[in-house]
Formats: sequence, C-alpha cells, structure tokens
Amino acid sequence: MGSMWIMLVAVICFLVAYLTYARRLTSKWGMDDKQLTPAHEKKDGIDYVPAKKPVLLGHHFASIAGAAPIIGPVAASQFGWFPVMLWIILGGIFIGAVHDMGSIFSSVRHGGRSIAQVIEKNVGYSGKQLFSIFAWLTLVLIIAAFMNVVANAFVSTPEAATAEVILIAMAIAFGLFRHRTKLSMPLQMLIGIVIVVVAVAVGLNLPLAIPFNTWLWIFVIYTFIASVTPVWILLQPRDFLLSFLLYAMLIGTFIGILVGNPGLELAGFTSFQTELGYLFPILFVTVACGAISGFHSLVSSGTTSKQLDKESDSKTIGYGGMLLECTLATVALLAAAVFTSGEASALIAEGGPVLLFANGVGVFLGFLGIPAEIGVVFGTLTVAAFAMTTLDTATRLGRYIFQEYFVPEEAEREGEQGVLGSRFFATLVTLLFAAALAFTGAWDVIWPIFGSANQLLAALALLSLAVWLASRGIKNIHVVIPMVFMFAVTLVALIFVFRDNLVAANYILAIIALVLFVMAIVLVKMAFGLIKPQEEVPESSD
Repeated sequence: MGSMWIMLVAVICFLVAYLTYARRLTSKWGMDDKQLTPAHEKKDGIDYVPAKKPVLLGHHFASIAGAAPIIGPVAASQFGWFPVMLWIILGGIFIGAVHDMGSIFSSVRHGGRSIAQVIEKNVGYSGKQLFSIFAWLTLVLIIAAFMNVVANAFVSTPEAATAEVILIAMAIAFGLFRHRTKLSMPLQMLIGIVIVVVAVAVGLNLPLAIPFNTWLWIFVIYTFIASVTPVWILLQPRDFLLSFLLYAMLIGTFIGILVGNPGLELAGFTSFQTELGYLFPILFVTVACGAISGFHSLVSSGTTSKQLDKESDSKTIGYGGMLLECTLATVALLAAAVFTSGEASALIAEGGPVLLFANGVGVFLGFLGIPAEIGVVFGTLTVAAFAMTTLDTATRLGRYIFQEYFVPEEAEREGEQGVLGSRFFATLVTLLFAAALAFTGAWDVIWPIFGSANQLLAALALLSLAVWLASRGIKNIHVVIPMVFMFAVTLVALIFVFRDNLVAANYILAIIALVLFVMAIVLVKMAFGLIKPQEEVPESSD
C-alpha cells in the first residue's frame, strides 16, 4: 500500500468524526453559547482574555503539537505501520479528541480552573491535592526536557534558531498592533503568513550559532518573562503566527504525499514484542500525543479555557485541534515508513527522531519541487518552534497549578493570594526546579517514566470528566470506556516499568512507578460510585 492511501483514509476518518461524533457530543454535553465563559466573566487582561476561534486554535494547537506527536509514532513504528496507524485513528477520534474537548468544557464550567479543581469539586479535596502534586511535577519534567530538545535543535539547525527569534520579536509587535487596532481576521491571517515567510527566509540566510548551555540560560530567562506576560502580548499572537507554520507544513506534506505517493519501506506489522516491549501496553504509551496525551488536559484546562470566547468553540479547538495533531502524527509515521531500516537508523543515530521526521518532510516537499535541504530546515524549524511554545506554555501551566494548590478559590475571589499566589513567585519556583533538572541532566534519568505518567494524567482527566458528567445526570459511557482502557494501559505499563527497573537496580524509577501506581488506585477508589449518572437531563439543541 502506498502512503497516499494511508494519508487519505486517515484524513477522511478525521473529517467524518469531526462532522458527526463531535457534533453529537456538543449536544449531549449541553454546550450553550448563551452562558458567559470565564474569559469574559473573569477578564483581567493577563490570563483571562477572550480570543477569536482561529487565534485560540493557533495557541492550543501550537501548545499541544510539540515534538511528542512526532517522536512517539516514529518510535512506535517498530511494531509496523498498521497498528500505529490504527491507534492514531481510533484513539484520536474516540479517546484523545473527547479527552481534549471535555477538558476544555469542564474547565469552562468550573470557572476556567484546572482539572485539579474539577476533581476537587466532584471527587474531593484530597483527590485534588494528589492530582496537583503529580501534575506539577510532570510539568517540571516536561519543561526541563523541552529546554534540552529545543537547545539541541537550535544547535544542530541554527537557521531554525534565527527564524524562531524573529517570529517571537515580530509576534510581540503584532500583538501590540492587533490590540490597538481593529483588524479583520482575514487581514490578520494575511499579515501572519507574511511574517512567517519573512522569518523563514531570513533564518535560511542568517543562521544563529549559539552554544548549548547558553541556549539553556536564554530559555530560563525567556520562559519566565513569557509565562508572566499578559497572553495578548505574546502567547496569543505568537501561537497564532506559529500555527501558520504548522498548517503550511501539514498542507505541503499532504499534497506532496498525494502527488508522489512514495512507497512504504516499513512492514505493516513486525512483531508483538520489540526492543520497546510488548505491543500492549507499550504501543499506547509510546504514541502518546499522536492519539491521546494527559498533557493536553493541562493545556485545555489551563490556558485554553481561560481564553475561550464561547462554549461551542470547544468543538473546533478541543476536538478539531486533537484531530489536527493526529494528522501530524500520521505524517510523522509516514516520514519514518518511507526510509529503509538502515536509512532510518542512521538518521536517528545522527539527530534523533526529529531529524528523521525532518528528512521525511524533505522527501514529501521534494515532490512539489522544493529542494530537499530547504524541506529539512523547514521540518526542523516546525518541530523546534512548537517545542518552544510547549516550553513556556508548560511553565505557565505549572504556575497555575502551583497557585491553585496554595490559594483556595474563595481567597482568589477576594484577592487574598499572598506570596504563594503571586504569579511571579509561582513561576520562579517552577522554573528553578526545571532548570536544576535541565542543567544537571537529571531529567534524562527520570524521562523514561514520562510516557506512563503522561497517560496516567489522561486517564485521570477522563475520570474527572466522567464523574462531572455523572453529577449532571448525563450518560457518560462514551467517556467511561476510554477511561477504563487508559487506566488498563497505564497500570500495566507501570507494572512493567517497576519490574524492569527493579531488576536493573534503577531504584529511583522503580519507586516512582510504584508511587504512581498507588496514586492511580487511590484516586479511582475515591471516585468509585460517583461515575454512574443519577438522573438524566434533557439534551440541548446543537
């Protein structure tokens, strides 16, 4: 089978799901555009700022589409392209997109608070505290890891570094200009496209070569500033601009695949057991963001819900944004599948899965007459730019969770936040822990547990959504089944992680796996009995 047919099947499935299943869920859950969203109700010009749907989709997509949806499918391709593709399609449609849209909507109905707050309201205070600690530590690990990912990408491809710096500078100018004028959305999009083209063109001709450790220090300073700055100055305009970069890459590779229809060197199925482990549960942990990711629930209930203009936008931004990421994961899988095993191994050895993906993008764009070297730089820039976005979004999310943990909702309403509730202090503490992991390399020791921890976050987010829907009398079997599956994946994966690291005498990872396993069981026990709807409520019209 040629790659063209795989791409077409995936995109058609995603479109049909968005037009049918997503529409059904918005009606079933009772989304109502007459209700005031937190972006309007709590508008403060810093975190709660309403954004138009294309702008917020740009932020959400840029935040969730970092390196993970590329690295995951490439790594999981050891099992063959068919099981990976099947999980991306089915997992994305029935689990990941439901998870993301539900996280946005439930957060909106809880005043724009995080999933931890949703758990507190529907499960209890102890559940909220457990989840908050776990989520904050996970975000600290993500920040440390992405500092290293982006620094490596900028060192290996300095052209991408130049383009990213220009994009950030122009995004600030664009944000200030947009805030003071009433530009139409088509004009904003046109300006955005021009800015991206200029940034990429300058980057190709003026590479910015800076040492690795210097980049780490730059990221610490930049991320602090970006995470406390009002969203309309940098976050909204930057992610709006970056979204055009990713849209261009997706459209270009999609057309290139249709035109060239490159053959697949990768087998459809290899084995139930590879060096990664057994297909179940490792496939579902490894693909991660390509089908479902717990990190998405933190973005959805952290930054996105605070900027949602109206409730129905949850469908486009949450469900549609996840399906766009599934499309990116499909491209990443095909990028790995068009190389022989020897070629793929050589590229991974040289620059990791990101370089393999970038070269695949170069192949696909080559069918459109674009030189391969430009395609490779373009692919690397796309990954690095979105990893950079994930970096400061994760820091802002860490700040939110830190503040929520120490400042009760009542105190926040009365403005009694104190030092622990200060956005500057919460950001500083989060960054200090992340920087310590980044500079010492300790993040690399802990990283192997991230896949399981991330999917545990997803299972817990689905648990909170199921309980909340049940409390409203809404049938939630469409959430309960994915939740049970994700708990099964996570708990089995943690058992393997515990066993393997205990045998290898990696006691730190073994202990972390055991703690996560126990925490998951405790939270499930807390929520047991709250998942079944008590009384059905009428559905609203779509």
